[in-house]
Amino acid sequence: MYIVGLTGGIGSGKTAASDIFKSLGVNIVDADIVAREVVEPGQAALAEITKYFGKDILLPDNSLDRAKLRLRIFQDPEAKAWLEQLLHPIIRKEIQEQLINSDSAYSILVSPLLFETDQSSIVNRILLIDVPVNTQLVRAAERDSNSLEQIQKIIDSQLPRDVKLSKADDIICNDQSLLDLEAKIKDKHAFYLEQAHEHNS
Repeated sequence: MYIVGLTGGIGSGKTAASDIFKSLGVNIVDADIVAREVVEPGQAALAEITKYFGKDILLPDNSLDRAKLRLRIFQDPEAKAWLEQLLHPIIRKEIQEQLINSDSAYSILVSPLLFETDQSSIVNRILLIDVPVNTQLVRAAERDSNSLEQIQKIIDSQLPRDVKLSKADDIICNDQSLLDLEAKIKDKHAFYLEQAHEHNS
């Protein structure tokens, strides 16, 4: 099983990139989607979170109030550490199960926190979707209707760009058009197919 980790900062175009890989027949496992699934109502993790933070962390329909939780852990490093300790192993286990059940020549694990968590240890190569910080700010502010200040705070809380660049095996600069991104991804796809073939033979 050959796995490529796909990562990038906020507003870099990770989703656009993974959608292109998906259209090429590559199985995608998205860590953000898994992270949402493991805290849905009825899941053991949500019960633990409610016990720790109190019932006011829930919305009226008993689902997790993500905005409130994000704010709480942003202000309380101890709570953030507790939450990560609870969720990271659960998320990792679910990601691995989804990857094992993949039927494409290679799979892609999309994760914004690939470098910050131990998820990088389960991939064979890391592809970074990179954009200049000012592009990140503009794109993310347009997409999420957040202020530039809020987006800058998120960027500051993530691993610095130069560190990500130094840790990645492959880098795609996504500062042009979607067609340009597509062409670059098709090149990488051909390369990963070769790599997967060598790895699996």
